[in-house]
Amino acid sequence: MGLLLFVFRAPLVIIWIASSLLSVAVVYPILPLAGRNAMNQAWSRALMKICGVRVRVHGQPMMSGASLWVANHVSWIDIFILSSVRCVAFVAKSEIRQWPVIGWLVAKAGTVFLNRRQRQAIKEVSNQMEHRFARGEVLGLFAEGTTSTGFDILPFRSSLFDPAIHASVDVQPVALRFYHRGVRSGRLSFVGEQTLVQNLCILISATQVMVEVEFLPVLPADYCRELGRVKLAEHAHDLIGKAVRSHSD
Repeated sequence: MGLLLFVFRAPLVIIWIASSLLSVAVVYPILPLAGRNAMNQAWSRALMKICGVRVRVHGQPMMSGASLWVANHVSWIDIFILSSVRCVAFVAKSEIRQWPVIGWLVAKAGTVFLNRRQRQAIKEVSNQMEHRFARGEVLGLFAEGTTSTGFDILPFRSSLFDPAIHASVDVQPVALRFYHRGVRSGRLSFVGEQTLVQNLCILISATQVMVEVEFLPVLPADYCRELGRVKLAEHAHDLIGKAVRSHSD
């Protein structure tokens, strides 16, 4: 069954990549922000369908206005899962820019890249984030800084909570839970020495993949300011961690 799915889905992924590249090169430059956002969301939904990933949303996501979505990080597809709900511009490590095809696409989609080797990186990224907030965008932050198997979460880095506090935007914690054939699974997690292509092959060969996206209650901007970035990061970590662990089998 896995081989048959791979044979069926692989050409569709190639078509998706080709059409996305063409759209970014030709259509994207002439579209306003709203049009680009709609295109990004349509790409994300299409990719999830092609890969056989069912996205189940719980809670009430903030669907308008500027906000910061803070989520646990399991796989490269987290970007497309969240963008299938609402177009999200992500803060991501600069290494992602070097990924074949996907890196170029997410860069064109507005990803803010953080080069952790540069001393001024945090300041530059913070300025970019505040600019995006001023335009009414939602930014996605994987505060762990890396991926996990999805059964628990790693400690959060607090520095990139500052731009949300300075811009007076709400913060919404988000919990991602991955299922394979009806049970919680780390099979699709993008961890260790696995390459992007290897993980993609596992994904498109898998049956009955479902990701629960739980949008937890919004943390209002005033409350975030009172907490400060360190306590805000700790609080978001606790909320997301409980949501991730509470459904573990």
